[in-house]
Amino acid sequence: MAPSAKPTTPCCKTDAATSKAEHRSLDIEHASSQTGMKSSFPPAAEKGATITSEAASGDLSISEWVPSADIHALDNLATTAVSGKGVLLLQNRLTHPLDPLSQEEVVVASETVRAAGASPEIRDAMRFMEVTLNEPKKEVVALADAYFFPPYQPSYRSSKAKIGAIIPLQLPPRQARLTVYNLRTNETSIWVVELTEVHAVTRGGRHRGKVKSCKIVPEVQPSMDAEEYALCEATVKNYGPFQEAMKRRGIENMDLVMVDTWCAGYFSEEDAPHRRLAKPLLFCRTESDCPMENGYARPVEGILIVVDLQNMKVIEFQDHRFVPLPAPDPLRNYTPSHLSSGLRTDIKPLHITQPKGPSFRVNGYAVEWQKWNFRVGFTPREGLVLHSIAYNDGSRGRRSIAHRISFVEMVVPYGDPKDPHYRKNAFDAGEDGLGKNAHSLKKVLVLFLPPPICL
Repeated sequence: MAPSAKPTTPCCKTDAATSKAEHRSLDIEHASSQTGMKSSFPPAAEKGATITSEAASGDLSISEWVPSADIHALDNLATTAVSGKGVLLLQNRLTHPLDPLSQEEVVVASETVRAAGASPEIRDAMRFMEVTLNEPKKEVVALADAYFFPPYQPSYRSSKAKIGAIIPLQLPPRQARLTVYNLRTNETSIWVVELTEVHAVTRGGRHRGKVKSCKIVPEVQPSMDAEEYALCEATVKNYGPFQEAMKRRGIENMDLVMVDTWCAGYFSEEDAPHRRLAKPLLFCRTESDCPMENGYARPVEGILIVVDLQNMKVIEFQDHRFVPLPAPDPLRNYTPSHLSSGLRTDIKPLHITQPKGPSFRVNGYAVEWQKWNFRVGFTPREGLVLHSIAYNDGSRGRRSIAHRISFVEMVVPYGDPKDPHYRKNAFDAGEDGLGKNAHSLKKVLVLFLPPPICL
């Protein structure tokens, strides 16, 4: 069961009280001389405009802009590190505020949270179930697209701006949002970490971010992960009564048994999320160990198992009904070698080619396709996320369609009232994670030596 919006309590001490934003101004004409860049700002803007940075608070106001400033010159100015009194060194702006976290950012965020644990025992028991971007406010995204990232969207700039208004010099630091499960305390906590010194990690440094908030969310459980799947399967296979139950069904080789770790659901108070429970579903392969075999064609029914995932032990076991296993049937594998009639031969060839390349362009996480443009994101829970979807509508210019689109949840009620199928009511995003179970569509050459033999 995924964390929900419930009353929360802080779980660590953070720098909650932040000082007022420190405004550091820089005259454009002076900055241009320091960088060796010829200013292309109009004279009125050069004399009156001020560039400021609000790095202390992390919040930026974009209510007023300088409409007459040349944006490409501003970008060159903002990305040049200059020295001298009154000049602010800038962050690397190659990363858009909506880009997914890099590997270095994930490392910094997790190390920051682990270091903030109250004791060594608490730190060692932390499991990072999700580490993802804490998405910025719409105002920050609009600021980035208006001034810092091409093609620079003039529609994002305020029409009320006047010469001499404030131009922000840098974007707020990126933040990570972490869902942490503690095996020792059975607590789920949500952390927000400001990623201020990620660059130091690439140089071998140990600089960490800053914890902005930490709250324990009561009576919830985060989604399960691959390690818990494997540990739960091993726990069930090593359980003596389960081995005896499988022997009664003619199976002694536990390597043939498939254990699918399903969330317990919430059918009664016994399933309340104050415990981290799983009710696995069971299947069995045939004598073959072929990885292409469809083990789901042979369900193991009549056995109920409840596993405590916090302590990895079986807390309830029932072999209440003997149901014989389905007989082995190679046709259930649906592979070409197992089909008696072979593949269809009445389908005409289909060839998809693009001699001049694709009709879309990809620049980092930004995608342009015909008159559409958007940014691609990715989260462990939702998988694919689309940001800032817009359409270039001729004389109307760039028209915003949606700020964010994602696949929030996928509920699959199997609808069979029989046991154990009535419990199969999966919430694929919240309980398992669509992103965590996604697979790449890129072709990968896999060599099997020797090749498997499927009988």
